[in-house]
Amino acid sequence: MALAGLHYNASAVTGLTKMTYLETAAEFYSKVAQKPEVGLCCVQSSPLQLPGLKIPPQMQEMNYGCGTTVHPAELGNEPTVLYVGVGGGLEALQFAYFSRRQGGVIAVDPVAEMRQAASRNLAQAAKENPWFDTAFVDIREGDAFNLPVADASVDAIAQNCLFNIFEPADLNKALKEAFRVLKPGGKLLMSDPIATRPIPLHLRQDERLRAMCLSGALTYEEYTQHLINVGFGQVEIRARRPYRLLDCQTYNLEEPLLLESLDSVSFKVEIPEDGTCIFTGKTAIYMGNEEFFDDRAGHILQRGVPAVVCDKTAGKLGALLSKDVLITDSTWHYTGGGCC
Repeated sequence: MALAGLHYNASAVTGLTKMTYLETAAEFYSKVAQKPEVGLCCVQSSPLQLPGLKIPPQMQEMNYGCGTTVHPAELGNEPTVLYVGVGGGLEALQFAYFSRRQGGVIAVDPVAEMRQAASRNLAQAAKENPWFDTAFVDIREGDAFNLPVADASVDAIAQNCLFNIFEPADLNKALKEAFRVLKPGGKLLMSDPIATRPIPLHLRQDERLRAMCLSGALTYEEYTQHLINVGFGQVEIRARRPYRLLDCQTYNLEEPLLLESLDSVSFKVEIPEDGTCIFTGKTAIYMGNEEFFDDRAGHILQRGVPAVVCDKTAGKLGALLSKDVLITDSTWHYTGGGCC
């Protein structure tokens, strides 16, 4: 789990009630940085298997993320990647696999214990991976609200299971800061829990549950709207899967509440006049009398052949050709292509 933005300096939060949850989370994870606890926070995800990559056991034990932010298709041409929160160093190591140069990965974390643990884990990784040099990962002190890099200076930013902890106003700050440091066309790679319905107030106010990634999650609609509000012109959903179930007895609920894990890639491109394109795996299939259908807005459909479209275009085509086009459901998986 990434911790950037969770201010550990108590003097920085004295008297600021809205910051106490950040202090609680930082203290919580500074302890597990020193003594990993398997399954403590998120349901641990299996790391992406890459040829020639060996992950030290201690690094794997500290893999508290709920999904992955490492998408090989987005990591060509030796990108500069800013990892918001170094955690145990696992995904920083995976990103370094693609950049393989000094400072190709910048990992930011305010918690000294976590930075130290990641440094130890990366040093061990260097012993087990001949291709890896610890200089490939530049670990810096900093937080999600004040990233220690220049405007428009990185190709990609990643965070795993951190932003869900933030209150909405702080989430907006973190997303704006990510947008600031991304180059035009750059990518924000995120993995966070989302809630299938709004989380009740008594859970949202529990600072420890929030730190454990169990009570701060937004709904899918709220989560994606934050990305739109900041200015991302294209959002692609790479995975959406069950994550944790909050049962009635343990969490004082009238009915169980399912949390899901959402992996997404958001692009710093201009928002089209008709709104951000969000891809969730929907397709449009033309079944009219002509061989092709051209909506004269950039979408050409061949009869009988599924064409991947964003949700916005799916809605427009469905309304325009209600009898001549079939719109398939979201698969919650998209890796490129299509008409949009």
